[in-house]
Amino acid sequence: MSKDNKNVILIVDDIEINRVILAETFRENYDILEAENGEEALKIINSDERVVAVLLDLLMPVMSGIDVLREMNKNGTINNIPVFIVTAANDDPMLMDAYNLGATDIISKPIMPDFIKCRINNVIELYRHRYDLESLLEEKVDKLNLINQSMIEALANIIEFRDGESGEHVKRISSLSKKLLVKLCKMYPEYYLPKSEIDKISNASILHDVGKIAIPDSILNKPGRLTKEEFEIMKSHSVKGCEILSHIPDLLDEDTYKYSYDICRHHHERWDGKGYPDGLAGDEISIWAQAVSIVDVYDALISPRVYKAPFPHDVAVKMIYNGECGTFNPKILEAFNEAIGKEV
Repeated sequence: MSKDNKNVILIVDDIEINRVILAETFRENYDILEAENGEEALKIINSDERVVAVLLDLLMPVMSGIDVLREMNKNGTINNIPVFIVTAANDDPMLMDAYNLGATDIISKPIMPDFIKCRINNVIELYRHRYDLESLLEEKVDKLNLINQSMIEALANIIEFRDGESGEHVKRISSLSKKLLVKLCKMYPEYYLPKSEIDKISNASILHDVGKIAIPDSILNKPGRLTKEEFEIMKSHSVKGCEILSHIPDLLDEDTYKYSYDICRHHHERWDGKGYPDGLAGDEISIWAQAVSIVDVYDALISPRVYKAPFPHDVAVKMIYNGECGTFNPKILEAFNEAIGKEV
């Protein structure tokens, strides 16, 4: 509901004299739009954001008032626009159906203009106040999310600098994870995630290597091959990362914490169960951890490291497909190829 422009009352009735009476009642304070049937009414409701209330007859040709309410329920407009049923039959069983479908109130005929104006004006004001509160809440949530995101990025950048990175690695992981999940959801409906969840996962992926802050520099930045003992210490970063996250849950919203924790612990698991730290296999590994896993491997291959030069894109993709970096979910591989692998 847009509080500045929604100053129209829509009157829906197939009898012209009824529309005229109601229009005259409200014309002083509102612009008036009229519709002769439910079909016309829905076109106006769905196209004119100024509508602040609907006065609705139930029995009309083409489309009834009950059908209008059903459609408003389907598209969500019933949540933002109060609907008043105008009727002379207060014992009509359809009135209960109307209430169940979200009608705000019943206006009985013959109408009493002053009384009806007060009732409807009060309800419109209540809806406007609710809109103001919802807008204020959304603004607060947006600010908190921005602060939250800044803290996540700051923590991740500290780790990146210790690892000889500039902070670009975590940004790429975030971007690539999002790109891969969007493609995966389109290709395989069983993995569908709403855009809002994909955005949260993308943000949470930034903390996938937070545990590296607990790994000694001598191991983290060693230019040569790690010894068996050193590799075991390096592998511990996934568990240590979860320990770190468990001490700062209040710094993250609930969903971001859930995704961050899972990704941090399981982004080195593999489809065949040969990953670490828990040896999970197949769909025991969450789809978001699987997504971050493959893009993390890809970015590590194409980026320079103290122990290697970067591989070209096509070579990196081939290595992943050939299983040289572990086994991945075949569906993830196909989505990865479509979203990232085919890029030049």
